[in-house]
Amino acid sequence: MKHNREFEIAFVGLKPGEHIFNYVITDRFFENFEKPDFTDANIEVKMTMDKKQGTFLLKFDINGKVMIPCDRCGDEYEMTLWDEFELLVKQIDDAEVAKKTEDDAEVAYVARSESILDVSTWIYEFIVLSVPIQHIHPDDENLVSTCNPAVLEILNRQNNKGTHTIWDDLNKVKK
Repeated sequence: MKHNREFEIAFVGLKPGEHIFNYVITDRFFENFEKPDFTDANIEVKMTMDKKQGTFLLKFDINGKVMIPCDRCGDEYEMTLWDEFELLVKQIDDAEVAKKTEDDAEVAYVARSESILDVSTWIYEFIVLSVPIQHIHPDDENLVSTCNPAVLEILNRQNNKGTHTIWDDLNKVKK
């Protein structure tokens, strides 16, 4: 994975208190990670870091748009993303970092000897978590689906062909 200094925060020189970092995420950002289901990313991430003695409270605000294929019709549509995530980062002794990292998902650990915090992996994870599991074209103002009408027509024909199921055949055997 290539290092991108834009997402590295040298926290040693930061004074205690809140610090705000803004990032614009495009498709280029995802070249360093597993390719997500979407394209044409235009996402703004505002990260607020509240630095305290030995801990950092990170708050990520995700806002943006991506192009994603519809699960129903297969056509791409523009999906709006917005979400908030919080993460507590604790500084601990070097030997304990590997053991502690697996214990709690909402807490990350960094060795006291570290001086830089790379937030790119967390940004990637939080963006991916912002995408809903189901991707379906939203309805218009009249509550009519905006999916591809030709595909909807085929799906409706398939649904109306009949209600014959395998259970019908099994019920005949049962009788």
